[in-house]
Amino acid sequence: MIYTKFPALFVGILAFSSIFGLHAESPYRMYEWEITYGAVSPLGVSQRAILVNGQFPGPTIDCETNDNVIVNIINKLDEPFLMTWNGVWQRKMSWQDGVLGTNCPIPPHSNWTYKMQAKDQIGTYSYYPSTSLHRAGGGFGGFNIHRRPVIALPYPEPAQEFTLTVGDWYKTDFKVLRQRLDSGYSMPVPDGILINGHPSNTVFTGEAGKTYLFRVANVGVMMSVNVRIQGHMLRLVEVEGSHVLQEVYESLDIHPGQSMSFLVTLHGMVKDYHIVASARFTKKHLLAQAVLHYVGSTTPPAYPLPIGPTYHIHWSMKQARTLRWNLTANAARPNPQGSFHYGGIQITRTLILANSAGKINGKKHYGVNGVSYVNPDTPLKLADYYNIPNVFNLNTIKDAPTPGKRLDYGTSVVGLALHDFVEIIFQNNEKTLQSWHLDGHNFFVVAYGAKKWSPAMRKKYNMIDSVWRTTVQAYPNSWTAVLASVDNKGMWNLRSEIWHRRYLGQELYFRVWNDERSLLSEADIPPNALKCGKAVHY
Repeated sequence: MIYTKFPALFVGILAFSSIFGLHAESPYRMYEWEITYGAVSPLGVSQRAILVNGQFPGPTIDCETNDNVIVNIINKLDEPFLMTWNGVWQRKMSWQDGVLGTNCPIPPHSNWTYKMQAKDQIGTYSYYPSTSLHRAGGGFGGFNIHRRPVIALPYPEPAQEFTLTVGDWYKTDFKVLRQRLDSGYSMPVPDGILINGHPSNTVFTGEAGKTYLFRVANVGVMMSVNVRIQGHMLRLVEVEGSHVLQEVYESLDIHPGQSMSFLVTLHGMVKDYHIVASARFTKKHLLAQAVLHYVGSTTPPAYPLPIGPTYHIHWSMKQARTLRWNLTANAARPNPQGSFHYGGIQITRTLILANSAGKINGKKHYGVNGVSYVNPDTPLKLADYYNIPNVFNLNTIKDAPTPGKRLDYGTSVVGLALHDFVEIIFQNNEKTLQSWHLDGHNFFVVAYGAKKWSPAMRKKYNMIDSVWRTTVQAYPNSWTAVLASVDNKGMWNLRSEIWHRRYLGQELYFRVWNDERSLLSEADIPPNALKCGKAVHY
């Protein structure tokens, strides 16, 4: 069920009130979602999946910047559940983040209502379950934030928009996969790739000569995906809420947890064309096909499929370096994106975060700087708000890896002062690609490099127009440097988007704090907040 904007009469009343100095609220978009199990068979095998209102994938949220988005989640599963909003900041609202560090999970056969405002972030995002290994069972969908009419687009208005959720998929039940990980075994390679829940036959229809916007989010759990359209070029215009310089590509890599949008002009002959999403950096041949259908076409798409990259790590890194912020484009407010000169801000702290694999008590785990994260029974945010002792401390994880340190359990929380300007180095000393996401904030991706980072690498930083985004990849045996202004108070999750790694400990939290309790810097605890662990008595 969805209730969109207020009726016209009520909007008129709000406008009348604003004339006389009263504050008019932004429009509300209200959703009621039932989370259930259901049978799907995208790869030809009937299996249990997590559905949202009976849909796989779930419904797309479309709203405008400043809209109030209210989603009532009714959990009809047989285990606790949380939904997180990947890249949607929840400005001043870490209470709505939907991860176990900030929220108690929604118990089975109960509900909880998320309340958030889509601010300062026109762009393409996604949502998905954050608890257990639910993401491998479905429950994901697109989340698009559109501009208000007063904000200009840096490109002509497209004829239509298409939302694509792409990602890997398993024939194996997610609970079986979870048991496999709990028993100390590795995550298997996925069985296929899906586009909007299907490996083939999804159709997107357009008219010759017109231009269309494709919004694409990688909602998979492991694989990077390359997207391409037969006979057509992709003009990239936006990456996770930032308009970018409009480079033209034959294909684009989209890594786990990432999203972007590109324009496609239908300039070909009136016939059908293949859309392909294929797995990257793997020996296993995995791909999904969809169809770009021209109105009036009676000709099916021709083979062979358009060729895309496979291993080609250097190719992908070179492409990533071409993503640049469009400094002349408007942001969510009618001011240029480039009005924030991040290159002139002094770095207050450097964090070198090295992912690692290891064994604890004979079982495979993952961690950051030698610490494999363990969720306490009491969410970190509740413990911090009520000053509950012995839930976490700020000394569990170091600012840089300790040579020779063995992987061990811990509840990693990094303490940061509100408005710190932080340099984060994602150091990847492993042979597989990593993908990192920071809740509640964007960061400037200033450099990618091979082998090990050192302070001398700062000379290579792009301090002018690096893309500002929420998720970034670190290539095998390489590093990625980002700069973040931590201006959003709260408890925020920094996690691997390679989901089995996150499930087995590759995450931590940022506690962004100052000593002033004020609604100007952070919203108060919501009246419907669930209590669990040591917080049940508060």
